Amino acid sequence: MNPTRLLSSTHPDAITQALLILRAGGLVAFPTDTVYGVGALAFDGAAVESIYTAKDRPVEKAIPILIADLADLDQVAVEVPAMASVLAAHFWPGPLTLVVPKKPTLPLAVSATDTLAVRIPDHPVARALLRAAGPMAVTSANISGQASPTDAQEVLRQLNGRIPLVIDGGPTPGGIPSTLVDCLGREPVVLREGPLTQAQILSVLT
Repeated sequence: MNPTRLLSSTHPDAITQALLILRAGGLVAFPTDTVYGVGALAFDGAAVESIYTAKDRPVEKAIPILIADLADLDQVAVEVPAMASVLAAHFWPGPLTLVVPKKPTLPLAVSATDTLAVRIPDHPVARALLRAAGPMAVTSANISGQASPTDAQEVLRQLNGRIPLVIDGGPTPGGIPSTLVDCLGREPVVLREGPLTQAQILSVLT
């Protein structure tokens, strides 16, 4: 088991090194606006499956998708509900994850159902990586059941030797996971309240 490499986000080759690993089917951890995430290229099924192994994550739990820009949503979702479009326009980039219909070409390892959870993180390092790599399947960079890490050293403490690379972008500003909203019905359903409250969500839609 090789030790995990730690590379500062200010290193000129940070994104290049991350891309080499991702395109070879590897995993990379990096900061977001909420917590540190660990991810793989969204359309690489085997790589996405390896996230479950690295985290000791139950396989029945779907893995969210992160994208860099609103224009990228069509790469991973289909027939996006109007409600989701309104919320995305208002809160993205930011700590809001939306459940929408999944593009059929995404691997089952991302989600075994016909839906997926997707968001745009409000963090320059995350968005730079996503712009270079394309959509990524990303979940918190921790051992399943342990605390979600807010700095690179905590990622190393939990995942050292389990993933090839951590991009160190300093402490994350949020510290708690994003708010998760199901947009598939007539009304939004808040599945997990995070930085954004149900009242904030509903205020945009009325």
